[in-house]
Amino acid sequence: MEDGTELRFDHGAPYFTVSNDEVARVVSGWEARGLVAEWKAMFACFDREAGKFTDFEKEGTIKKYVGVPGMNSICKSLCLEDGVVAKFGVTIGRMDWIQDRSSWLLASLDGRDLGHFDYVVATDKNIASPRFSGLTGRPPPLDLSLLPQLSMMIQDIPVRPCFALMLAFSEPLTKVPVQGFSFNNSDYLSWAFCDSSKPGRAHVPLNSQSWVLHSTAEYASKVINNIGPRKPSADALAKVAEELLKEFQATGLNIPQPIFMKAHRWGSAFPAIAISGDDKCVWDKSMKLAICGDFCTSPSVEGAVLSGMRGASKILWPYLPDKSIPGPESIYMRQITFEDKFAGFGASQAITDAQLGSSPGLHVA
Repeated sequence: MEDGTELRFDHGAPYFTVSNDEVARVVSGWEARGLVAEWKAMFACFDREAGKFTDFEKEGTIKKYVGVPGMNSICKSLCLEDGVVAKFGVTIGRMDWIQDRSSWLLASLDGRDLGHFDYVVATDKNIASPRFSGLTGRPPPLDLSLLPQLSMMIQDIPVRPCFALMLAFSEPLTKVPVQGFSFNNSDYLSWAFCDSSKPGRAHVPLNSQSWVLHSTAEYASKVINNIGPRKPSADALAKVAEELLKEFQATGLNIPQPIFMKAHRWGSAFPAIAISGDDKCVWDKSMKLAICGDFCTSPSVEGAVLSGMRGASKILWPYLPDKSIPGPESIYMRQITFEDKFAGFGASQAITDAQLGSSPGLHVA
């Protein structure tokens, strides 16, 4: 802020839940290391037309996890693991398969050679999509002529966008009886979360309160259709911020003017389909390419984690002497051809009214 006060927001995924046993074991390890903690919050639904809260959910009904001190703590920790070399500020502009070396040659957006790699794990749903060209003005990194069997799966994965609005108030919103709530009958807002109520948020200024609002996908789509797919201007984001704040204040919950507000666009917030069925990831054994992400499974942090675990197992399986990685459905032990995949799976509908999927946190100074 202008006075030097630092504010930090989880402007993407507000929290995550776990139902899969494999992911639960991983999250338990994160919790033991202090990377995540349970958010013991009360949630409800606010009916915009009726002007009241309904469906109060008592804490403990669904265990909610948050990163500590921010949702990006998990990714930060993974970057520090032994054997991991993290490169920041580098965007892959081109992927070339070098047949005689059986490896991938990667180049940056400016054409810089980034080296040869035996395996590639890609988690960007736009890796082969025309959407990449709309955003950057360049061809997508992966040329589908190399992997024509992938084209029907990853060429243009439909998405549902979202705008996030970060708000800081000089005092708590005393008329709001919960720490998070969804909206019914609102054309603008889908969720609201009290970000400063999460555990481990020691950076919150005294007596202040921070909230994050998520727009509806319909509102976000309308705005993006009007302004285009490129990065929105400051004026466009300011208009979004004003409209979402106005809707928040129209709840009748005595929402004052914030001391800080900033809107952020998530143009590809939610995948609208899951592309890989029970396999949880897309895997090409011959070219040693794994494509993972929530768009392979379900639009959630848990879905992204599970997809990544499946992709890792595909790479590691040939190197394990007993071929006995435990896991449900024997996914680890089966090598599925793309012909089998297309015959047996196909894209399935995914739930898209959940909270925003994985994302780093935003630090505002």
